[in-house]
Order: sequence, then structure tokens, then C-alpha cells
Amino acid sequence: MSMNVAYKGPADCPTVIPVFPLPGALLLPRGQMPLNIFEPRYLAMIDDALRTDRVIGMIQPDAEGAETPLSPKLFRVGCAGRVTQFAETGDGRYLISLTGIARFRVEEEMSTTTGYRRCRVNFSAFGSDFHARAGEEAVDRAGVLRALRDFVDANDLKVDWAGIEEAPNEALVNALCMMSPFGPREKQAMLEAPDLKTRAEVLIAVTEMELVRGSGSEPTLQ
Repeated sequence: MSMNVAYKGPADCPTVIPVFPLPGALLLPRGQMPLNIFEPRYLAMIDDALRTDRVIGMIQPDAEGAETPLSPKLFRVGCAGRVTQFAETGDGRYLISLTGIARFRVEEEMSTTTGYRRCRVNFSAFGSDFHARAGEEAVDRAGVLRALRDFVDANDLKVDWAGIEEAPNEALVNALCMMSPFGPREKQAMLEAPDLKTRAEVLIAVTEMELVRGSGSEPTLQ
């Protein structure tokens, strides 16, 4: 989905953003994340975001991370998204969709009285995120599709293969990472991969390890 606001680089992004800690939730640049918002503090966060720049940072709690003034502890890297769809349900909930902008690194968590958490963030390490389809030519597409097919077959799933075949490499890799059923550590490794090629390699490796665990077999050394 295209956005009305163009984010061409780190300088276009806010330096302090609200963050939504959600385990297993992975947002990536230009990806789409639907969210069902019902907690009062996050309803307030959406209200405030809609009044300003509509930017929210998705970030995972880190159960093993360093202590912070607030809990739960957070991973240091997340991804900012802009609210591009919004609906009220009539029963006190918001249904929204975030479109991924770019990844950020948390510099510090701010003191706040809002009920939701806010962080000072820096996007400068992720300049390539602002360029659509960067590094697509280096992706092992055949390997990604092979791992996907093996996973689908092992779990008796149905997928839209025609749509998958038509998807560009960036959209394919990022969508599969975001939709994957893996845990927070695996999702964080995909998020923090330095480029699309490496993210695809992490996706393949994690999928293959999951298939080995599911089969009950021991991995072998080549």
C-alpha cells in the first residue's frame, strides 16, 4: 500500500515515537500489519498518533534483555509504521493497519505519563530500508520457495502459489517473514538482518530447523 507521506530517508522520520511492544509481531518496510486495538492505553496511543504524524513503532519485548525503567524489557531494534487504515468497531475497539516505513534502533526510553511507552529512536543505521526492492537481485528465490514448499507440505497447508510466483522478491521475503509462525528470537533475527539477502537466508535456515524438529530427526553435519 502506498502512503500519502513520502519517507525518503532517516531525516524524514520522527526522533521520538510511541512504541507498541508485542511478542511475535514483525513489521518490515512496506509490509502491512493489521492490529486489533482494545487496551485503553493503546487506544490513547492511536488517538495521539492520529492527531500527529500517525507513526508508531512496533517492537518486541525481550525477556532476556537489560533492565529498563519500565517493563517489559524491549529489544533494541524495531520497525516504525504509519497508520494507513483506521476503523472503529462500535464496541470500543480500533481496527488499524500499519504500513512499514523503516527499522529503528532505540536510543533511550522516555519518561511518560501517557500510559503507553515512548522512545527516542535513530533510523540512520537502516538507510537502505527507504529504497523499495533494494538488494532483490541477491535473494536466493529458489531457496526461499523450496523452504516454503517443504514447510507447506509438512504442515498440510494451502497457499496461493500463483500469487507467490508473481510477487517480487522483497514483497515475497518480507511477507513470509511477517506471517511465519516462529518465535520472538527468530522473528528478531529476521528483523535485524542487514539486508534482504540475509533476511531470506535467515528465513530459509529457521524454516529448515523447524522442519528438522518437526520430523523428530537429528540434524546432520555435512
